[in-house]
Amino acid sequence: MPVIQFHDIDLAELRVLLCDADGNLFPSEEPAFVASAEVTNAFLSTYGAPGTLTAEQLRLGTTGKNFRTTAVDLCVAHGVPVEPAVAGSRPQAILATGPTVDGRAVLTAEALEHWVAEEKERVSAYLGEVLTPDRDVRDPLGKLAAHLALAAVSSSALGRLETCFVATDLAALIPGEQRYSAEDSLPVPTSKPDPAIYRHAGRELGCAGAQGLAVEDSVPGAQSAVAAGFPTVGNVMFVPEPERAERVEALRQAGVVAVVTSWWDLADLVLPTVGAP
Repeated sequence: MPVIQFHDIDLAELRVLLCDADGNLFPSEEPAFVASAEVTNAFLSTYGAPGTLTAEQLRLGTTGKNFRTTAVDLCVAHGVPVEPAVAGSRPQAILATGPTVDGRAVLTAEALEHWVAEEKERVSAYLGEVLTPDRDVRDPLGKLAAHLALAAVSSSALGRLETCFVATDLAALIPGEQRYSAEDSLPVPTSKPDPAIYRHAGRELGCAGAQGLAVEDSVPGAQSAVAAGFPTVGNVMFVPEPERAERVEALRQAGVVAVVTSWWDLADLVLPTVGAP
């Protein structure tokens, strides 16, 4: 599939490539959900909800969100009472102060932090074992890095990102100071599609609007970047083939200007302008 372009792209001011990480720079979504499903099911069982999610169900239902957001969303969906500080802006949440109410365990902020830390540790360890370098990511990124600043903008924790970047040999191209995490880089942790992490990255990097180009594989990620004012390209390189057509359409509806199927496609799209003498 060639580059699918939905809107004109003005790259004249482009200085920074804002890259989502999971499922975009490396194929971490599927293995991450294998490890995360074990933790998620144990978490749900603790709060009296069915702990029967498969890794595939979790992937299809929560791609683009971090565990913190997913855990609270699942509790609310199953009617688990949660502390107001945990509920956020979820109007359906049953609010309570813990540790129990009417015999049911309440999801407290302290308990949530415990489960977030557990999931981070389990998933990071597993990804470090299964991810490997991919020249079809590293080589085109290297060409892009000769002309643009590269940054990672992710919902995932910084520790998990470090594991993934080292395992895939991308750490030198996007070092730690160029990575921004909705879990760890903000005063209050959040997750895409909240645009807060893209706005934060833009402020830190001194870029706004057409000075940055976001690259996202997921709909929540694209929504986050678009809401922050950055033109966004969808990347379906690591999206399973049977899901690609549906993902392309969903990304179009989320506001991306184009969709590519590889990092080489993105380099071909961008370099004629930014690499011109």
